[in-house]
Amino acid sequence: MLTIGTFHTLRIDRTTLVGLFLTDGKNDVLLPNKYVPKTYEIGDEITVFVYLDHEERPVATTLQPYITINDFAFLRVNYINQFGAFLDWGLEKDIFAPFLEQARKMEVGKRYMVHLYLDEKTNRLVASSKINQFLNQEPPTYEVGEEVTLLYSHQSELGINVIINKKHKGLIYADGFYEDKFRPGDQTTGYIKALRPDGKIDVSLQKQGFESIEPNAEKILNELKINRGFLRLNDNSHPEDIKTVLKMSKKTFKKAVGMLYKQKQIEIKEDGIYLVK
Repeated sequence: MLTIGTFHTLRIDRTTLVGLFLTDGKNDVLLPNKYVPKTYEIGDEITVFVYLDHEERPVATTLQPYITINDFAFLRVNYINQFGAFLDWGLEKDIFAPFLEQARKMEVGKRYMVHLYLDEKTNRLVASSKINQFLNQEPPTYEVGEEVTLLYSHQSELGINVIINKKHKGLIYADGFYEDKFRPGDQTTGYIKALRPDGKIDVSLQKQGFESIEPNAEKILNELKINRGFLRLNDNSHPEDIKTVLKMSKKTFKKAVGMLYKQKQIEIKEDGIYLVK
């Protein structure tokens, strides 16, 4: 049987009234007529996603689901019955999240971070919002400054909780998070900031140390050019004012300004910073 919940590149084996039968040489699966390409030949290869249809039979589709097996995604609840919730994952048949796999009771219309896994007892794909059980519990081996992939999970009092490389939990502290367009379910690049003795991981959206100063200095220069060579910001500015204008922390701002000042690209005065002409 073909693995469900993932993509397969299969060969077109034969045509029928209901669609094309695809094969990997050992296993066949139906690609219904609605997904059959306009032009094809027997023997052509096609990449499809395999899952179970309404009658629990393997079926192929050319649609792109929002989540694949052993992955995480932020999905919306379409409806709820006495057994659990059914989430929209981009395919005709919603994905099931039983009550036992809900970290908190799901509500129709709301979105939740879930993990998609194969229930070995039923051979069905199941969504779970109890995501901690699917994260790697082994001590992380990242290095400070290492580039990683971040998936935004949820916000807390401390900052933004993320999933690192689909394996570990991480945190972007509130004072290091300034991307207004970053929403739950979004994926972005980040950097390991600190590995704590208790196993917790701090991450940042910017490179740490000297490497992070150069792009921020460039950003300040660009803002100065846009604003006719002047920004009403300096060492005495409130952190929120700096955040509003430049989307960076005051600490990062001061480092970047210091670099520009040493390079004699700006002047620092009581009312702000000026671009040297």
